[in-house]
Amino acid sequence: MDDRYSRQVLFRPIGNQGQDKICRKHVLIVGCGALGSANAEALVRAGIGYLTIVDRDYVEFSNLQRQQLFTEEDARLSLPKAIAAKDKLKQINSTVQIDAHVMDATSNTLRPLLDQVDIVIDATDNFDIRFILNDLLQKLRIPWIFGACVGSTGMSFTVIPEETPCLTCLLPAIPLVGATCDSVGIIGPTVQMVVAHQTTEVLKLLVEDKDALRSNLVTFDLWHNQFQTIKMDRAKDLDCPTCGSNPSYPYLQYDKQTKTEILCGRDTVQIRNNREVSLEDLAEHLGKIGTVQQNDFLLVLHYQSYRLVFFKDGRTFIHGTNSIELAKKLYYQLVG
Repeated sequence: MDDRYSRQVLFRPIGNQGQDKICRKHVLIVGCGALGSANAEALVRAGIGYLTIVDRDYVEFSNLQRQQLFTEEDARLSLPKAIAAKDKLKQINSTVQIDAHVMDATSNTLRPLLDQVDIVIDATDNFDIRFILNDLLQKLRIPWIFGACVGSTGMSFTVIPEETPCLTCLLPAIPLVGATCDSVGIIGPTVQMVVAHQTTEVLKLLVEDKDALRSNLVTFDLWHNQFQTIKMDRAKDLDCPTCGSNPSYPYLQYDKQTKTEILCGRDTVQIRNNREVSLEDLAEHLGKIGTVQQNDFLLVLHYQSYRLVFFKDGRTFIHGTNSIELAKKLYYQLVG
């Protein structure tokens, strides 16, 4: 396998020295859906030394159209995305050290994972998590690559603490229309375009070629043949609560962290408890109520018109409603 990275080494901005640096660096990917799985594959093929993946979700058949690491078997088994991704990635490059975490991304769960991390890739599907990331990574001075996509549109920006505007500064320039993949759909090439921008910026940081970094916000619409780069130099706000002169990191405060939330337009509510559960005990209890399916990581209960998915870390997805009140009622009715 001596020539595994030969074509990448021939690329002058990387070369042998750059490849050596890539093989010693550590990247954390938050979210392992469309953006996360594609970024993970690209980095593993490029020879990243250490990769950590965090994702709270599991594979469904609707993912397969754009989430390239996953298979029908993963969907049939309802495998957690982080676990399914790790299995595939180890087959692609067995020399890469990969840690997979099936859990919600919060300031408390992410903080222990960030020691010795060089770069973070945002592959999440909501701004609550992104703002937590923004505060946490600014505080720890870790660069990260923002990315988002829906329909045929996407965007990306590279955030370098103490140098560039942060996500809070950028917010007025980001078109937040509330559209999600579950409400307006998405095409696969949109994902690949965002990933191309994200992974390339990561490679620049890994080989320490900071002069080559993109300083603009990139936005595009593939279907309508639109591409735009927006200068963000003046967006940096000296009074920003995250990256300003006197940062308060508001999204790291407990009252800013969501405990119950509607998931990305999916007609699904997540309820999060800060304690692990015994899936075996839960299966015994819930088996008397409805049809139960179980694997090593989660348990699925079909109850009336709802589908409840219980994770070992204490989270529950309640599919079939976007009412937090109804979801809580069902949860406490069935679990106590």
